[in-house]
Amino acid sequence: MQPKPASNAGLNDGYVYRDRIGAGDAGRTALAYLTDRYRHSTEDEWRARFQRGEVQLDGVTVAGDALLRTQQELCWHRPPWFEAETPDSFETVYEDASVVAVVKPGGLPTLPSGGYLKNTLLSFVRKRWPEASALHRLGRATSGLVLFSRTHEAAARLSRDWREGRVEKCYRALSDGVAAQEDYDIHAPIGLVPHPLLEAVHGASAKGKASHSHAVVLERRAGQTLFAVRIHTGRPEQIRIHLAYIGHPLTGDPIFAVGGLPREHLPGLPGDGGYLLHAETLAFTHPVSGERLRLYAPPPPELRTAEER
Repeated sequence: MQPKPASNAGLNDGYVYRDRIGAGDAGRTALAYLTDRYRHSTEDEWRARFQRGEVQLDGVTVAGDALLRTQQELCWHRPPWFEAETPDSFETVYEDASVVAVVKPGGLPTLPSGGYLKNTLLSFVRKRWPEASALHRLGRATSGLVLFSRTHEAAARLSRDWREGRVEKCYRALSDGVAAQEDYDIHAPIGLVPHPLLEAVHGASAKGKASHSHAVVLERRAGQTLFAVRIHTGRPEQIRIHLAYIGHPLTGDPIFAVGGLPREHLPGLPGDGGYLLHAETLAFTHPVSGERLRLYAPPPPELRTAEER
């Protein structure tokens, strides 16, 4: 019998959340500021944190009635908390002195967020390359290619190429419904929309930012369509929103319904999984050599066509 791998669930080291006070918030109490800015917690929860001495203003522990001044630094010293277990390995696809590309497994956050601090791809990558910085991110449930820079120069050049559209990204996605067309050119703007459990999430919105995806049918299945999706902009949740917008939300997506908006009844939260989305190819110009690189991460079996399987 093979030994069971050790779990990576457990306490992290805690984290300090820092806010620089702007002119518009001068004169407010620290309690009112934090309660209004971070609505994931109630006023009573923030009051308890003040009482436990977790909040400091310019390095001094304060009570909730402390008045704020412009340019002060307000910090919440969040104590260590329990992180749920996640995958803790990744595959290296490309490595040199300037960049590293890895394949992220589904279920592992790319960056600290949503209650994860130590169990993230960034944390695990930095155990091998301490200087690495992620140039983009994938959603926790999404698998596939993530590119890291190892120098400031590489980060600056690749970030510029990303902004100017010179980095190519193609994904595979399994969606509900049988597509009527062979391909779809999608331009639905993406912006913040109401969510019943959160103040807002990203979704299809006429007031949002310009967004562009191109989806091509790879295979039709019983009640489903396997798409290849190339994104020309990098908005949050872009593929999930755009495929839902054209009537093909990702199979198992807990948030987005047809139309690209949160489900009417009990929509999930941004970090929830249940869908299949994979970053398959990534093409970019090497920041030092100028060579055009095209990297590939084989999709999981569920996102392969019958011929590929």
